[in-house]
Amino acid sequence: MSLNELQQQYSHMNNMQQQAVFTTEGPLLILAGAGSGKTTVLVNRISYILKSELCKPWQILAITFTNKAAGELKERICNAIPEGGNDIWAATFHSTCARILRRYGDRIGYTNRFTVYDTDDTRRLMKNILKQLHIDEKILPHRTVLSEISKAKDKMQTPEQMKKEADFDSRKMSISKAYELYQNNLKTSDAMDFDDLLCNTVLLFEQAPDVLEYYQNLFKYIMVDEYQDTNKVQYKFVSMLAQRSNNICVVGDDDQSIYKFRGATIENILSFENTFKGAKVIRLEQNYRSTKTILSAANKVIENNTARKGKTLWTENEQGEKITVHTAMSERDESAYIAETILDGVANGRKFSDFAVLYRMNAQSNSVEQALARSGIPHRVIGGHRFYDREEIKDMTAYLQVINNPHDDIRLRRIINKPKRQIGETTVEKAAEIASGLGESIYSVIKNAELYPSLSRAEKKLKEFCKMIDGLIEAENSGDYTLAELYNLILEHTNYKSFLKAEKEDADIRIENIEELLTNIINFEQDYGEEASLSNFLEDISLQTDIDNYDTEADCTVIMTLHSAKGLEFPVVFIPGMEDGIFPSMATIMNPEEMNEERRLAYVGITRAKKKLYLIKAKERMLFGSTSRNRQSRFLGEIPEELLERTGDERKFEIPSGFSQGLGSKVTIGSFAQQKKPSYSVSVGAKPTTGGQTAQTYNVGDAVLHKVFGKGMITKAEKMGNDTMLEVAFETKGTKTLMANFSKMEKL
Repeated sequence: MSLNELQQQYSHMNNMQQQAVFTTEGPLLILAGAGSGKTTVLVNRISYILKSELCKPWQILAITFTNKAAGELKERICNAIPEGGNDIWAATFHSTCARILRRYGDRIGYTNRFTVYDTDDTRRLMKNILKQLHIDEKILPHRTVLSEISKAKDKMQTPEQMKKEADFDSRKMSISKAYELYQNNLKTSDAMDFDDLLCNTVLLFEQAPDVLEYYQNLFKYIMVDEYQDTNKVQYKFVSMLAQRSNNICVVGDDDQSIYKFRGATIENILSFENTFKGAKVIRLEQNYRSTKTILSAANKVIENNTARKGKTLWTENEQGEKITVHTAMSERDESAYIAETILDGVANGRKFSDFAVLYRMNAQSNSVEQALARSGIPHRVIGGHRFYDREEIKDMTAYLQVINNPHDDIRLRRIINKPKRQIGETTVEKAAEIASGLGESIYSVIKNAELYPSLSRAEKKLKEFCKMIDGLIEAENSGDYTLAELYNLILEHTNYKSFLKAEKEDADIRIENIEELLTNIINFEQDYGEEASLSNFLEDISLQTDIDNYDTEADCTVIMTLHSAKGLEFPVVFIPGMEDGIFPSMATIMNPEEMNEERRLAYVGITRAKKKLYLIKAKERMLFGSTSRNRQSRFLGEIPEELLERTGDERKFEIPSGFSQGLGSKVTIGSFAQQKKPSYSVSVGAKPTTGGQTAQTYNVGDAVLHKVFGKGMITKAEKMGNDTMLEVAFETKGTKTLMANFSKMEKL
């Protein structure tokens, strides 16, 4: 096939997308605006490279930021290139580094079965360290220490370097001591945290030039998605890999750089041409997602930022509806308005999953969740209690971790007396002290408990525990058991289900959860085939985020932070809290650099919407127990009025005495506007009103009509305060639980 014939296969793409696909050699920066089809470009670029026979599939490294994105990328590549597509390295930074360290970690003192500590594990470890150092958490919280350690690792700074830098600063000195102990504990436990996966890979490359050379020769083409979100150590990792071929392609959008708090540095994308000499820059500015109205609003907001590459998104999509700016009376009124609008939309043919509520602060989700639950709207909070964060799941995965790596002190301490084995905390502390003094793991100590007089009373119990663990390790190493069978062996030998039944009121639910974990293990074995090892399974679950588990097929409304929403899109988006002090947050208002990032977050939120966008503000808002009144968000003022329709209470008002004032004593919420919809005022102890109508009263046996769920009969009515909880059996939608004041049902 001639080059011209091959390139004809990509004629369905726009001109700039084709340029990005056909530019295969040398450094390339693809500035991809929101909804411009960057994943399509990545997939087709890889497809073009392989069809041009420029390299083998395994010589391409494509790095993304979430497992979900990596999975989608690989699936689309396999569809485009059925033969060999699965051999491409498409993974997250952490997964890529973990894979390299599993192979060569012994060169820097780790085994190939090292453990990856998640956030909960690192917190437990740091709490123990602060106790050991006699540091009061009220003065220096463990989260603060971990945050400072993460920043140090991003700079590739060792505990010794931090100690030197601390000089006479007692706080920094305390953190450096905690950092040193933290790293020693990790090394003794043959464990790494997420930051270590990156730092240790760079360290490996520095200390073992032959390993670096191997991967430089292996990867002929390197592609990095979401490059604006990379930090310093991630930049160093990819730049080291690309030194030989110089074929590095990064895709990103400086206008969507919103993770500074995680260490992301926008300078990586802004200075790309200076870092990689001779780099070509291609801008993808055609948006395929949003209406002209939504896109115009996004462009007008972001153009107020400084320090940006500059681009203007455009679209051939329809003009679309105006953006609704709704003024609510309170945060409860705001949430009731969102619920009512969703019900109206579903009644008119939309699905619940068409709607997303995106907020600046987690605390805002409280009133929204309540309103959706009371209205019977199925919903899911992204960033809520993850499956793998549940106590019983943590326990079972801890057993698996200890079988995989018995020197994992944190997981060992979690399960050594769960279920109860008469091994008390005092015994564990004594063993930990001995282990610390010897530079060994707790397991090494308790396995030889007879050597230590202070452990003599618990020797028998400790030996029994070690015998059980050794037996399970032997079973795992024998190769005679599948992962699912090994998991069942753990349940059998620990009597964990019996423990739950005896100790927990909600034992049935917890048992269902540990059985669901078995389902996950079986699915993992089916997906990974011969590579379905215990260490691979544990690595897979440790690197998962809540977004990875977001089910796009489930028909439920999604509630999440604006930060979590990047990369997603929805037909209808609500952004509540559009007030100065909420969004932008109070902490960013006086700092121009922080305000730039906050405005990028607004840009991300606006461009999640495909068809319709609601920006909502409240005249008064209670958060953290205090009520405040703030000006409308300055981001609203940056959107041209002709793109907006205003609803709700738009009257001017003075801030009365007794309220905490936001940014001035006189506040204008907006101009007078014709009210398009009634306001849904909800106050504690009162029934919500809709245009002055009071809520219906309902009794068991009443036939009712709901505008979304259809006809039904009330089977239960239970008085709760000034409201009534109803169970309604609907003819086609099953039984729903609704609060009477929110149900909006007609009696038949």
